[in-house]
Amino acid sequence: MNLFIERLTGVDAEDLYKFELENRNFFEETVPTRGDDYYKPEVFKIRHETLLEEQAEGISSFYLIKDVNSSILGRINLVDIDVTHKIAHLGYRVGHLHTGKGVAKKALELLLEIVGQQDVKQVKAVTTTNNIASQKVLEKNGFKQTACDVEEFDMNGQKVKFIYYRWSSQVSNC
Repeated sequence: MNLFIERLTGVDAEDLYKFELENRNFFEETVPTRGDDYYKPEVFKIRHETLLEEQAEGISSFYLIKDVNSSILGRINLVDIDVTHKIAHLGYRVGHLHTGKGVAKKALELLLEIVGQQDVKQVKAVTTTNNIASQKVLEKNGFKQTACDVEEFDMNGQKVKFIYYRWSSQVSNC
């Protein structure tokens, strides 16, 4: 798989907006919706600028998953970075045309290499019981399931639960 991840910048807004619009229905099948307002151009622009501010402050790191032509295949993020406890929270999404091709698995592998350089020792992730593909991506990259909610919630007419995962860097004590 010939892809790379690239840190989000201001010039990415237009292409990212197009990517999100093209994949909205697909994403909302397996993750809670971001709401209608998110897809209004003026709201998306403000949200994009907010993400860049968070990134500049060091509380989040946002990356685009791109192919050799620099087309956006997906997004992968570390958010709510706690530098004191060296913990971050993972989020990712791959466009519908690129699923089932190892894109998410490879992108997460690349992100975990970067995590090692950022002094983050633990990455937490959450997915839903109906998102089997995401569960497999996490597990193939060394994430371990830590919990599953007892309470179900309705998403697109389907009862699902949140499943929690954690990845820890391998630190040798020798």
